[in-house]
Amino acid sequence: MRKLKKYPRVVTIVLSAMLALLTFIGTLVYTGVFTTHRPPTESVFENNLPIELEEAVPQNDEFSANDEVATTPPDTPILFDYIEVTDGCGVHFDGECLRVREGPGTEYPVVGRLRNGMVLRIGETVEHNGEVWHKIIFDEWLRYPERVTSDWYVNGAYVQVVRDIGDETIETTSSSTAPATTKKIIVDRTAQKLYAYDGDTLFIEMPISTGLELTPTPRGTFTIFKKTPSRYMQGPLPNLVDQQSYDLPGVPWNLYFTEGGAVIHGAYWHDSFGTKYSHGCVNLSPENAHMLYTWAELGTRVIVRD
Repeated sequence: MRKLKKYPRVVTIVLSAMLALLTFIGTLVYTGVFTTHRPPTESVFENNLPIELEEAVPQNDEFSANDEVATTPPDTPILFDYIEVTDGCGVHFDGECLRVREGPGTEYPVVGRLRNGMVLRIGETVEHNGEVWHKIIFDEWLRYPERVTSDWYVNGAYVQVVRDIGDETIETTSSSTAPATTKKIIVDRTAQKLYAYDGDTLFIEMPISTGLELTPTPRGTFTIFKKTPSRYMQGPLPNLVDQQSYDLPGVPWNLYFTEGGAVIHGAYWHDSFGTKYSHGCVNLSPENAHMLYTWAELGTRVIVRD
């Protein structure tokens, strides 16, 4: 009976020793064999970054942290597109006028005729049958809006696209808002001439047409407080003795100098410069008006004299 009880204890001891030996051998194999043959650490991490992350970083040898990034200055003005009619009819509708159509194509009906020198705002540009068409918009207040009865489209082959900042204004109630400028414009109602000066230097002299006897151009010293490349002039005006009806879209290159509506602008509907003609504004040829408009600044003095 003693031998039977002692035998299991021997077996247990032997088995425990064998288990410990196997565990020790396994530890040696793992640390000695597998660790010895493992790829170097640099193949998994380079420069302390995982390979897949480092490859995701953009590489650009031509750019460094000290390089300046090109940006658009915050005060860059937004420019708008306008058309200037260059291949229309003349002052008195002589020659072939540029036809305004109801849609972008010659298959649409004609709704108007344009003369050279007119300037109109582009709303959108489309292409139809290989031709470019500009849709004209009137985004200003109109005294008689019912006169515009349809869309206006103009063939781009007969106009020149010009870009301009659009309406510019300053407050006339505060002199502190007027830009400092040495420029001035003298309007001589007797000589029917306009003189533009920068300081004492004459920039240009040009013939003009001021107001007729019933609608004279006001005398005095004023300031250009608004500029706009295009406006829609409509009459009659309620505050004028002359109640003539007129409808003149696309009046070009406007310099406002009185709150009552006196403006220096181009006139494409007459060529009588050098004589009185207008309803109170100062008329110039479209070419001269553009030149003056580009030169003049907001705040420029306007002196109207006899």
